[in-house]
Formats: sequence, C-alpha cells, structure tokens
Amino acid sequence: MQIYNTLTKKKEEFKPIKDKEVGLYTCGPTVYDYDHIGHAWNYFNSDILRRVLEYNGYKVKHVMNITDVGHMTSDADEGEDKLEKGAKREGKTPWEIAEFYTKIYLENRKKMNFLEPQIICKATEHIPEMIKLNKKLVEKGFAYETADALYFDVAKFPNYGQLSGNTLKQLKAGSRIDVNPNKKNPYDFALWVKAVGKHKSHIMVWDSPWGKGFPGWHIECSAMSMKYLGEHFDIHTGGEDNIFPHHECEIAQSEAATGKKFVNYWFHTRFLMVEGHKMSKSLNNFYRLQDLEKKGLSPLALRYLFLNAHYRSQLNFTWKSLEAAQLGLERLRRQILNLGKKKGRLDKKFKNKFIEKINNDLNVPQALALVQEILKTKLDNKDKLATILDFDKVLGLKLDNLKTEKIEVPKEIKKLVRQREQARKKQDWDEADALRNKIKEAGFFVEDTANGSLIKRWPA
Repeated sequence: MQIYNTLTKKKEEFKPIKDKEVGLYTCGPTVYDYDHIGHAWNYFNSDILRRVLEYNGYKVKHVMNITDVGHMTSDADEGEDKLEKGAKREGKTPWEIAEFYTKIYLENRKKMNFLEPQIICKATEHIPEMIKLNKKLVEKGFAYETADALYFDVAKFPNYGQLSGNTLKQLKAGSRIDVNPNKKNPYDFALWVKAVGKHKSHIMVWDSPWGKGFPGWHIECSAMSMKYLGEHFDIHTGGEDNIFPHHECEIAQSEAATGKKFVNYWFHTRFLMVEGHKMSKSLNNFYRLQDLEKKGLSPLALRYLFLNAHYRSQLNFTWKSLEAAQLGLERLRRQILNLGKKKGRLDKKFKNKFIEKINNDLNVPQALALVQEILKTKLDNKDKLATILDFDKVLGLKLDNLKTEKIEVPKEIKKLVRQREQARKKQDWDEADALRNKIKEAGFFVEDTANGSLIKRWPA
C-alpha cells in the first residue's frame, strides 16, 4: 500500500509502527457553525483512507478531535475566538454553540456513511493534558511567558518548516500575521492565551500556571493525539489548509516536548472548489449538507460524486455534477438489485485489480470503475454481487441494504414524461430540460434508457 506523504513530498510504501496496527488521527471540526461540503470532502477522504487500511487487514485506532475552544479567527492565534464569535451571532453561550453544532456534525457524518472514530475527543475535556504538555515545553526551554500569553519559541526548534517548507529564513515578519510586540519572533505561536487585555472578557477560561486563560489552537491536537495514540504514531490527516501553520506547529511543539518523531505519514486533502471558485462567504457558496437535501439531493449522492475524484486532485463541485451523481447512484442501485439477493464467490481476479487501485495512493475513481466492469462481464450474478459488495466495504455506498421499491406514478407525471419524449424527438432540448425539472419538482425524475424513459422517485 502506497500513500503520498506531505512530509517527504513523495508517494511512499506504508509501513506501520506496529505490525498490522495503525494509529490514525483526524483533525476534526471547529464547531462554531454548520460544517459545509468542503469539510465533507476532507472527512470523506479520511474515511476512505481508514476503509482502505482496514480492507488491507490493518486494525485501525481512529482518533478525531472536536475543537470547541481556543481557535482564533486567524492562523496566528489573533482575533476573536470562533466559538465566542458564534455565540454572539446567535445569542447563546459558547458551550451551547459547541454542543449544537457538534450534534449536527456527527449527524452529517452518519448521513455520509463515514465510519465512526473509536475516540472522539473534545478540546474542553482535555485542558489538563494541554497544560501538562505546555509545562514540559517550558521546562525544556522551548516556551516563554509574556504579559499576554505563553508562546512557543520557534527559533529554538531548528526543524521548523519541515512539513510546509516555511522555514524561518523564508518567512517575513508581517507577511501573514500582525506583528505582536510581546513575541520574540512574529511566527512564535501561542500555547496558552491569558484572559487579559482584549481577552479579558473571554468566557471560556481555565486556571493554569500562567493565570486564567485558554489554550492556543495548535496545542490541543498534540495533547490529545499523543494521549490516545502515543508520542509517535502512524498517520495524521487534515485539509491542505492545515499544513501551515497548524500541522507545522503541531510537529514543532510535539517533537520539542518528546524528543521523538511525532508522525510518520501526513495525509492532506486538496481544497474543494465550488462552481470554479474557492469557497468564500463573499461568494455565498458555503453549501451545507442540509442545502443539498432541500434540493432533493442525497448525501450518499455526494459521496458517490466524491468517489469519482482523487484526494490530491482539485475537485470542482457543481449542482449539475451532483444531480448526475444522484442519477448515477440510482442506476447503480438498480443494477445491484437486478443481480438478485444471493451472494456467490468473490472473484479473485477483480479483487486483485481492486486492491491494486486502492493501494496506489487511494485511486478510488479507478477502483469505482471496476464495478461497472464487473457488471458487464459474463460472471454469474451471484459472484458479481459478492464481489461488488466486498468492494463496498471501501466505497461505503450501502449497497447491501437496497430494497426494491414499487411506486405509483401520477397521471400528470406520466403526461409530462410523454411531453418530454415528444420534445426530445423534435430535438427541443430546452423544452425537454424544462419538463424534466417540472418532473423533479414533483418528486420524480426521468432517466433515458434504450427501452424508453424510466421514472423513479426523487430523491433516490
């Protein structure tokens, strides 16, 4: 099995620290607002990684954090805490905001059929571990206290920049962050923020050796990952936006504290584009899973769309592509149902091809294409079913839970379908598309097949 390692900038053979056991840490959400489809893309790829590892026979210990405090609005621990910002926006306490959005996030994971991490750890429940780690950094001379915070001294850690390439020599003061006169270096980062000055009214605060305050963003992941996976573990995942400064800082503080290598493989998912643009509030293109459902589109259709892209590719989300994915998923479901209910033998030839694809840096699009190859072969239907359902352990489309649905199509829908068929014969494609949308708005969709129009419920 090979995966691309951000640390070494190349694809490498995966070798676990312990035989057939894998420690996997996923950077979880900051629960101050709804998670969006960009988050779903990131967590989908972590889910695929875990599924591929387990398909290869590894026992995976999966840990994911919930950031419910200590994440500022800028990368440099400046600005306003996101939880408190959300609390002001909605007239609630930060604790209520965190609880509300954590619940929604976990529900969305189930809708996307993501495997549940064995350990989901909240930052607010691990403050003692963060303080203990900070104490160690102070004792070893990697941290210094100022009037406003406890900072990590980046200059004391020679390997800073090993993940991102942003070494101190390349970084310029003020190029990404505001210069803080309390810091020795502009890129020193907060380990503990004191409840003084602009943070005097901060709601979420705890006692510490450096006074009342709250943890910096980066320290939480180091403290929690090492608590549950040890000081040196196998894989750390996240989005490409986490590479710097978050993961770079994690490496620095963890390795400074332990004197050991922190993580062997760093796995990062590329950004999701929306209609050709990066997601931004100004463009109003932060789409939530709930926005998809309001349009009658299934979360599993989004998963099917994601399966057609590689985690290191630039996936461009469009509503048209998602609708096509929903139709594609429904077609696949119907093909699976047509195979019957009895499972036969797993086809070894196709299984070996499948393993070859997924073990080549998670080439899931090519692995998914094998499903259609199987359906077109002369294999017995029982063997086709057994092989495809085995593949679904990685694909995660719930193909083993399908049921045949008998639907009654109203007369007015049948009439619209006939009108659309006439429009297609006349090659009036605009009219055909308009009629198709009317059919969809009524809760049905029409698919064109060699045997005529097929009507199904929408969403599938």
